Amino acid sequence: MTNASGAADLRRGVHAACFCYYTGAMWETRISHEQAYPGIRFLPSSRNWWARLKGVPAECVHLEEERPWMASLVPDTLYLRGKAARRREPVRPEVSLCRDCFLGVFRREFEEFTGRGIGFEPDGESFSQYFFVSSPDFTAAGLLPEVRAAIDTRLVGDPGVCAICSYPATWDWISRGEVADLGDADAIVNAQGAKLCAMHAARKICDAFEGIHEANLYYVNLSYGEAGAYVWI
Repeated sequence: MTNASGAADLRRGVHAACFCYYTGAMWETRISHEQAYPGIRFLPSSRNWWARLKGVPAECVHLEEERPWMASLVPDTLYLRGKAARRREPVRPEVSLCRDCFLGVFRREFEEFTGRGIGFEPDGESFSQYFFVSSPDFTAAGLLPEVRAAIDTRLVGDPGVCAICSYPATWDWISRGEVADLGDADAIVNAQGAKLCAMHAARKICDAFEGIHEANLYYVNLSYGEAGAYVWI
């Protein structure tokens, strides 16, 4: 299989696995918005009976006006071939957030993750989903065999120390300059990447998001498990 066809298969397979349906996760919620997202204010109109009847997620107050950047955060759910799979308990509700509110939640959770991870820089001009897949879920999430093997090879390697602070590294950050196509298993294996601790990896990925001036992300989750990768489509 060529790299081009492999990439196409990866995109098709992962897209089928991860397209977000809010109504499928709504009944699993076990925690309130206030508990799940302290400090974030939500539009009352997005939490009234009509919004609940329509099954739309709550929106932060900054989305009352049109914004060039928003993300649908589904923190504790992974979509495996179109089916919602809970990956942490309690399941927090899906929410729609502006970039600043989203990055506040994302950065905090990223820094608290103690596992091993790989983060791929997304294509800011075309991506619509950015989600974490734990290594045991690679197959069910639709990743191609050679891509699964390439990511696992990096995950089992010694991450060394953070390139910025010399604390133990737990993340590999791989830029688009090194891996532009997530179907390119050879590039994934051979990429030098940046070895980073959780705090500096969080800063790196948040900087990447801040550098994207317009985005409408349909699905973002938060890291879980012991090891995995943030991928994009």
